[in-house]
Amino acid sequence: MSEAEKKPLMQICDIKKSFKKDRQDLLVLSNVNLDLQEGEIVALLGKSGSGKSTLLRIIAGLIPPTGGEVFYHGEKVFGPVHGLAMVFQNFALLPWLTVLQNVELGLEALGVPKEERRSRAIKVIDVVGLDGFESAYPKELSGGMSQRVGLARALVVDPEILLMDEPFSALDVLTADNLRGDLLDLWQGKKTKIKNILFVTHNIEEAVHLADRILVFGNNPGNVRAELKVDIQHPRSPQDPRFVKLIDSVYGFITMPTTATPGATYRYKTITLGYRLPTVLASEIIGLLDMLNEPLYRERKIDLPELSAELHLDIDDLFPMTEALEILRFAQVSTGDIELNAEGKVFAAADILERKKIFAQHLLNYIPLASYIRRVLDERPEHRASKERFLNELEDYFSEDVASEVLRIVIDWGRYAEIFAYDYNTGQLSLENPN
Repeated sequence: MSEAEKKPLMQICDIKKSFKKDRQDLLVLSNVNLDLQEGEIVALLGKSGSGKSTLLRIIAGLIPPTGGEVFYHGEKVFGPVHGLAMVFQNFALLPWLTVLQNVELGLEALGVPKEERRSRAIKVIDVVGLDGFESAYPKELSGGMSQRVGLARALVVDPEILLMDEPFSALDVLTADNLRGDLLDLWQGKKTKIKNILFVTHNIEEAVHLADRILVFGNNPGNVRAELKVDIQHPRSPQDPRFVKLIDSVYGFITMPTTATPGATYRYKTITLGYRLPTVLASEIIGLLDMLNEPLYRERKIDLPELSAELHLDIDDLFPMTEALEILRFAQVSTGDIELNAEGKVFAAADILERKKIFAQHLLNYIPLASYIRRVLDERPEHRASKERFLNELEDYFSEDVASEVLRIVIDWGRYAEIFAYDYNTGQLSLENPN
């Protein structure tokens, strides 16, 4: 049977997911379609908050979609099914159980007899390199060892498809590299029955290093924006020109506007009151503007992979900063590059007081939440309003935690620009000391 004739192990068809809010539904995923084939590692790559983890949980049968269907071997998935196992980001080990007991949990839930589950658990503990730690408790383990227990717990049920939710993101660089190498050894050595691995990541280098296929995930709402094949033999080297080229391609797809037309005049993103502001402080925005205005970068487009390497940041740290510059209209970001515009260069060259005035103007012109807060304060006779007043409105668009984070960021920006003041002790915004 040819590759084209092979039936996929899983089919994810027109998946949609929304969460109920007070006045409207919050759409997280829309029109998500993908297949998982035998013999491949697939990376689901995108920014935080794009719905990647939500999609993984839908595929695993842990939460239902609002619309669309998931099929495993042609059968519709209504809940957790035998043949799929998941490794979580936060290890999720039970602290009162030993390594062996934690690994046995899944088998116990399946009703596997005690002797058999113990034998299988010991075997897989050896496979993941934890032989000798069977009687240890989670508090005795390092982060890397804890994640190995999580991996062993998934492998012990003999899954056909292994789902992994940012499995290396909580680990230090060396430990993460170690575990990636061990995972590849397990996969290439066929030491398990796994036929497909689907993992969520926000680390572009990790995706290119591990995956046979990369699905670039867009956001607002989450969807598969691009699919890239990785035709590079293992072991892969970051110095390989093909590796470097693929990383550039991924950056390009992630930063390309959804309505981009080749050769068209650059169009800035226009945001609404319900836009999730990037979690970046004013001081970080200013620091990046200063860096981009240095002679080395000032008069050219800067490659985002180059900037990422220079700042030692992955996309979840770098992209919020570049997004902030773009929505504030200080820079143009597209197809994997960033470049200061005229306003950005004026800001970077200005003194402290002039910078505040420019920042205030851009906040009021381009950030609807900032201008809305200022308008409410201007209209009230006492020129004051509680933080809760704005939180209640933001919770129409976001979860409580996200709404609080968005308001924290706009308060930071507004205080720097002196368009309003904020009293942390009373939770009051006011016009007490802004210009």
